[in-house]
Amino acid sequence: MSTWHRDRIGVGLFTIVLLLGSMRAAEPVIPLWPEGVPGLRADASAEKIADGHVSNVHQPTLTFYAAPAGKSTGVAVIICPGGGYGVLSWDKEGVEPAKWFNSLGVAAFVLRYRLAEYGHPAPLRDVLRAIRLVRSRAAEFGVKPEAIGVMGFSAGGHLASCAGTLYDAPEGRTGVALDVVSARPDFLLLIYPVITMKEPYTHAGSRRNLLGPNPSPESVDHLSTEMQVTKNTPPAFLLTTYEDGTVPAENSVAFFEALHHAGVPAELHVYEKGPHGIGLRPGFGPTSDWPRLCEQWLRLHGWIAQP
Repeated sequence: MSTWHRDRIGVGLFTIVLLLGSMRAAEPVIPLWPEGVPGLRADASAEKIADGHVSNVHQPTLTFYAAPAGKSTGVAVIICPGGGYGVLSWDKEGVEPAKWFNSLGVAAFVLRYRLAEYGHPAPLRDVLRAIRLVRSRAAEFGVKPEAIGVMGFSAGGHLASCAGTLYDAPEGRTGVALDVVSARPDFLLLIYPVITMKEPYTHAGSRRNLLGPNPSPESVDHLSTEMQVTKNTPPAFLLTTYEDGTVPAENSVAFFEALHHAGVPAELHVYEKGPHGIGLRPGFGPTSDWPRLCEQWLRLHGWIAQP
């Protein structure tokens, strides 16, 4: 064999080693309901995954993105992707934020929660079970039980706001031992969130998928989370844009005002420009800078240390 061929083989093997070394093992997927999903539909079929979206969820899970070794802050965030309670924007509003949190030393859990096939209270049960599960197994995950936040985008923001206001709701319990663990998040990160179920500012698709076509006035009030804020609601960071034509800015404003009147620390950013659903992606001018402001808010409250 010629020297040239030996050199080319060596380069090829070195490249393979580098690629294998850079590959990250698949993130653990944790079933939320190992004892059996409450209210599981008899006609449950396979999940659908396409173009970075997940739908037809019948077996809720958490996908765990551990903070890098030696960089962990002990803080955890449970991420609720958006999608109008019809699909989950898994990559843009789940995986990408999880990796961003990891860069800050924060552990992330992306929540696969049930959607329109179930409606309320299934999504609420899923997010509250997720908080209880992470808190009860905090030592295993390398996080602090008193430092567990919930982030949500769009309809996922509504679910996160439900976690922050309805954490003691009776329908959030299923009669198992884990119900005794607190489901109250320690902070909320609400990104262009759906908040109200009331006209004229509700997101009609989210309300229909969650409450059906003809919800009762009582259910509309109950899941309009601006009406459920108390002094015990966790501190919150909120982001919205004036140009959002899908979920009006009034949603975030209403929740912020309720927090302010209850004496709960909160920060609201209303950007002039930017469409709905930008995630963490660049290209939207000043609005794309919102993760830096969110990071600063987390540092302000001591969840992550000042640089």
